Amino acid sequence: MKFIKILFYLVIVLIAGYFAAIFYFHSRDPLVKWDWKKINTDKVCYPKDFLWGTATAAYQVEGGFHNNNWTWWEKQTRADGRPAILNHDTCGRADDDWNLYPLDIKLMKKLGVNSYRFSVAWSKIMPTPDSINIMALKHYQELCDTLLANGIEPIITLFHFTYPFWFQQIGGFEKTENIKYFVQFSRIVYKALGGRVKYWVTINEPVVLVYSAYFIGEYPPGKQDPKLTAVVLANLLKAHQAVYNAIKQMPGGQEAKIGIVKNIMQMDPYRRYNLLDNLIAYFADLNFNQSLLSAFSTGKFHFYMPGMVNKKMLLPDLPQTLDFIGLNYYSHNAFRFVGDLDKSLTALPYPGEPLTDMGYTVYPEGLYRAIKRIAKLHKPIIITENGIADSLDTQRYDFIKRSLYALSKAISEGYDVRGYFYWSLLDNFEWNLGYSQRFGLYKVNFKTEKRTLRKGAKAFVETIDKWQRECFR
Repeated sequence: MKFIKILFYLVIVLIAGYFAAIFYFHSRDPLVKWDWKKINTDKVCYPKDFLWGTATAAYQVEGGFHNNNWTWWEKQTRADGRPAILNHDTCGRADDDWNLYPLDIKLMKKLGVNSYRFSVAWSKIMPTPDSINIMALKHYQELCDTLLANGIEPIITLFHFTYPFWFQQIGGFEKTENIKYFVQFSRIVYKALGGRVKYWVTINEPVVLVYSAYFIGEYPPGKQDPKLTAVVLANLLKAHQAVYNAIKQMPGGQEAKIGIVKNIMQMDPYRRYNLLDNLIAYFADLNFNQSLLSAFSTGKFHFYMPGMVNKKMLLPDLPQTLDFIGLNYYSHNAFRFVGDLDKSLTALPYPGEPLTDMGYTVYPEGLYRAIKRIAKLHKPIIITENGIADSLDTQRYDFIKRSLYALSKAISEGYDVRGYFYWSLLDNFEWNLGYSQRFGLYKVNFKTEKRTLRKGAKAFVETIDKWQRECFR
């Protein structure tokens, strides 16, 4: 009888512990689902000085690249025989934005935007470690001047996935001693453009970059090494801190607003009450999201994958190196434990959720969740990217309307969001997927470079127009 009682209490304790663990996981970042049939997405409003913009990256739109880590990557073949870039695509002239930027600024004006986020090309500005291409700097000065003359504020990203091939040859961000080259480049750019630009992004999506380049090997240099993944991510945080401090010490640098961009993608359990699904989602989130968020909130970096890597690092001054935080949001992932760890870490869509061309689920509620989570850093937030790959343009209108509703709801609840940038202004070269994806508000014919506004983009134009007419007077 005593044994039965002990067994009974043990079962009660186990059940209680099980549901306590489930409650803990769910309370960290609760799943949000709205009934869009009952929501009026036109009931939105935004602050008077809100930044409305679109975003691009140099390698994806400019064209004319040489001696870049991605031009090298385009020529590579994987061990299984696949080309490094889908369909053997090469960037080539891309959108030819290097030459057509006056046209593209006119297209921005038609949208009604008042800001534009773009990156500067390290490989064009510093073709060798000890040389500066003055004409490249002059190009970006002219670009900024033309933007400002049209009432469009430039926001610059210093490092958006690409760097000179010579930097890769010496080990890139795998080596701490190479950070000095990124700092040197950043000083050069700030000296040339600092008087024209207020907002600066040091690094775009560092976690996405290291995961793609060093964990799954889909980006250059195409390695698959969990320990090296952690090392490079740690070095990118050091690089951000070094660049922040370097710019702040330059003439006018104290007035510059400097931040980093974090991609938030929720890692949710496929079966909400399955403890193993929750554990897999927790560890995925720990590395993809929390490793960087914790570093910027506590100064403690921890990247942990059971049996693969466990890297810790103290950066006590890192939390003081953010004037704002950039948030990129596209979708969320669900994880289902199936026995095999690798297969369990393969993200799944929830049943019934529509898919974009990229295979992501359409989940605009996640933007609201991402804002609430990143707000814990207690810094002003700029939505630096949010968009959809939709070549048929059947989902873009609703995606934009619902995403902007989620944004408005967060702002109405007091979250300090200063701007929203749609990705992207134009169809472009989508990294390892080449030209297979269509994110642009403007459709691009890459043979003729003709730009055509998509019908779905009108949701963006209508919202900005409504903001100008009704949100403030």
